[in-house]
Amino acid sequence: MREFLTERARQLKPSGIRKYFDIVESLPDAISLGVGEPDFVTPWEICSAGIRSIQKGYTQYTGNRGLSELRALISRYLRERFGADYPAERIIVTVGASEGIDLALRTTCEEGDEVLVPDPAYVSYAPIVMLCGGRPVSVNCSSQNGFILTPEALEAAITPKTKSLILAYPNNPTGGIMTREQLEAIVPVIEKHDLLVISDEIYAELTYGGRHCSIASLGSLRERTVLLSGFSKAFAMTGWRIGYACAPEALDKAMLKVHQYTMLCAPRTAQHAAAAALAGGFDDGFASVEKMRAEYNRRRRFLVKSFNELGLACFEPRGAFYAFPSVASTGLTGEEFADALLRAEQVAVVPGSAFGECGRYHVRCSYATGMAELEEAVSRIARFVKTVAGK
Repeated sequence: MREFLTERARQLKPSGIRKYFDIVESLPDAISLGVGEPDFVTPWEICSAGIRSIQKGYTQYTGNRGLSELRALISRYLRERFGADYPAERIIVTVGASEGIDLALRTTCEEGDEVLVPDPAYVSYAPIVMLCGGRPVSVNCSSQNGFILTPEALEAAITPKTKSLILAYPNNPTGGIMTREQLEAIVPVIEKHDLLVISDEIYAELTYGGRHCSIASLGSLRERTVLLSGFSKAFAMTGWRIGYACAPEALDKAMLKVHQYTMLCAPRTAQHAAAAALAGGFDDGFASVEKMRAEYNRRRRFLVKSFNELGLACFEPRGAFYAFPSVASTGLTGEEFADALLRAEQVAVVPGSAFGECGRYHVRCSYATGMAELEEAVSRIARFVKTVAGK
């Protein structure tokens, strides 16, 4: 039988995250700090809207763009909450923000195009660029400046082949954010080199100590930004698979065509549920989101303090629900640390190298799990670090 796989498929590496999830499932006493999803359940008023939609017989396809009611709410939400002004007719409701990433890259990345990816970064960006025939180019970010993308680092990474920049703040895996001033500092570089920005803002509601700033709210940047987000993280709706993509007009039309031929539309039940999430108003935030964010903040402070006390230098994350401590003091790489910790203490963390070379001596720990589990995990990690130090 002849080989049917494409070269791109053969070269594609498995996710550096899933390996640890698979191992944890076989260990009944394991504690996982690897899962990147809320440990809360979807608020009842959102679930109820989804249930009612089924009871009313709303089980058909929607239009390709999604329910007009939902798109109108998303448009208003982005404008009033973050100052990002995208009309409802330029919004596509997607199957999670992940589909939006795929649409943005499939419609803009051609063979040989370079796409800048701040490092560390979410695991799917570089592989999707490669599947589109492009070349992902890492832009180093460090804990010394809060893992932000600096204008100097951005400028240094640009070549004549550079076409776009993936921006993802609040960041997975570091928890880093970029303030308005920090974003404004990179705008001249973006405009100078005529770059497209693909801004993944899925953690926009999960910031601590200030409201998220969208790069699409800065002057002319809206017309060169594809804004991607969704309901998974803020509303504990990961399994509902509902997101959205907002793009300049020409890109929006192209993305819609690909969406038509691949997904057709996002699940109708999930769309009704998402509409309910936004329908209550959002001038002062959302009660359910505020409750979750307050709990994440409590866990965040505990975990960062604990890591630093153990000698695992940990930058203070100001967004998302991840801590990204350095394990360099143990003499181990992040991968060696994660493998040994899982074997010795049955605590699963994700090696920082899964997110790029800049994470080589880090591990990602999610605090989207209960305090009792976090406290036990820290106790086991402390015992492990002490053992390593004694060798």
